[in-house]
Amino acid sequence: MDYKIRRFKKGDEDAIVSLIRRTLREVNIKDYSKETIEKIVKEFSPNIILNRAKSFHMYVAVVSDLIVGVGAIGPYWDSLTEYCILNLYVLPEYENMGIGKAILNALEEDEFFRKAERIEVSSTISAVSFYEHMGYVFKKRW
Repeated sequence: MDYKIRRFKKGDEDAIVSLIRRTLREVNIKDYSKETIEKIVKEFSPNIILNRAKSFHMYVAVVSDLIVGVGAIGPYWDSLTEYCILNLYVLPEYENMGIGKAILNALEEDEFFRKAERIEVSSTISAVSFYEHMGYVFKKRW
């Protein structure tokens, strides 16, 4: 399957919100209550994504014209030496096709990652095994 990883651009925000909400409801529901999922879903809106894109570098995976994955890296609590990877989501039907790995690779090639002294990963329980498979070590387990 052909896909392309590119930087976020204005106009992507609606598709990203839809992707994140759908993934939370279909994938993350196995690790969280419905109430918790719906609380997290409400935290994502097009304006939130646009605001995050001002300080975070966001990447999307695109198949044809469909955004099928997203991930971001940005300053951890406004630090100039610590950065955070977050919001790495892939549509359920595109999981296990290398898209998450490709997005993570793009984040690891990003200037924020390259200059970081420490990387924090914000992850759902559902994604811990993915990050561990990619070589990340978690300081706290649930």
